[in-house]
Amino acid sequence: MLLIGSHVGFNKDTQLLGSAEEAMSYGATTFMFYTGAPQNTRRSEIRDDLTLQAMEKMKNSDIDYRYVVVHAPYIINLANNNEHEKYQFSINFLLEEIKRCEALGIHYMVLHPGSHVGIGVDAGIYNIANALNKVLSGRDEHVTILLETMAGKGTEIGSKLEEIEKIISLVEEQDRIGVCLDTCHLHDAGYDMDHFDEFLDLFDSIVGLDKVHCVHVNDSKNPVASHKDRHENIGFGDLGFDTLCKIIYHPKLEMIPKILETPYVDGIYAPYGKEIEMIRSKTFNPNLIEEIRTQKKDWWQFFLFGESSVP
Repeated sequence: MLLIGSHVGFNKDTQLLGSAEEAMSYGATTFMFYTGAPQNTRRSEIRDDLTLQAMEKMKNSDIDYRYVVVHAPYIINLANNNEHEKYQFSINFLLEEIKRCEALGIHYMVLHPGSHVGIGVDAGIYNIANALNKVLSGRDEHVTILLETMAGKGTEIGSKLEEIEKIISLVEEQDRIGVCLDTCHLHDAGYDMDHFDEFLDLFDSIVGLDKVHCVHVNDSKNPVASHKDRHENIGFGDLGFDTLCKIIYHPKLEMIPKILETPYVDGIYAPYGKEIEMIRSKTFNPNLIEEIRTQKKDWWQFFLFGESSVP
C-alpha cells in the first residue's frame, strides 16, 4: 500500500475527527497535523470522544493510523540556551506536545532541531540532545521524535547529515529518536535528489536507514544548495515530478509515510487531493494548478449562487 497523505488541519471543535475526515477527502492513506497553531501556545484539551469517533471512522477507510504523524510547533527551539527561560519553555512545551500525542494515540512527532542563533553548531547540538534526554529519558510515553532534515537557512541545525547523526548519538533513548526526510530541505541543503539511491546509501552510512520514519514530499522553488526552504507544488519546482515520484515509490521507503506540505494554490485552494491523484497515476499533469483553480471556483459559485451558476 502506498502511504501517502498531506498536512491537514486540527481545530478545537472537531480535533482528530476533523483531521481524519479532511485526509479522507483527499484520498489519503495517512496524514500529518499540528495539535494547535504551530506559531503559538494556545491548545485545547484533547477530547477522547472525538478521538474515538476518528478511530472508528478510520477503521472503515484506507487510512492506516499507525503511520499518522504530528508535527511539533515552530516556536520550539532546543538549540539555543542563552536565555534560560526560553530554553526551558521549549523543553516544557515539547513535553506537553508529547503528552498530547500520547492521548491521541500518535506514535511519531516531527521536530525541527532548532537554530543555534550564534552560539555555534557544536553547542547547539549539545543543547538539542540535552533537551531531548530531558523529555524522553525515564518517561512512560511511547512517542518517537523525528528530527527533520533542514535546508540550512540562517543558523538552522540539521542541514547536514553529520549534524543529525551527532544529535542522535547523544540521545539516551535510541528507540525513541528517528528522522524525517524533507525532499525540499535536502535539495536546498545541497543534496542531489536526482540520484536518490546514492543519497540513501550516504544516509545509511552516516545515520542509518532504520532511523527514517517519515518523508515530507515537497518540490522546491529554488535551485540545489540555495538554503532557502520554499516549497513548491509537486512537479512545478526545481526537483520535478519524475524525481519526486521515484522517491515516493522507492522500495526502501515502502512502509514509510509520505506527507505533502506543498503550498495552497493562490494561497486558498488545497492541492492535496489532485496531487495525490497525480502521484497515484505516476503521470505529471502540467494543468494541475489551473484545474484546481477552476474546480474550486466552480464549487464556490455553486455554494454561493446555486446550480444555475455552474456551466
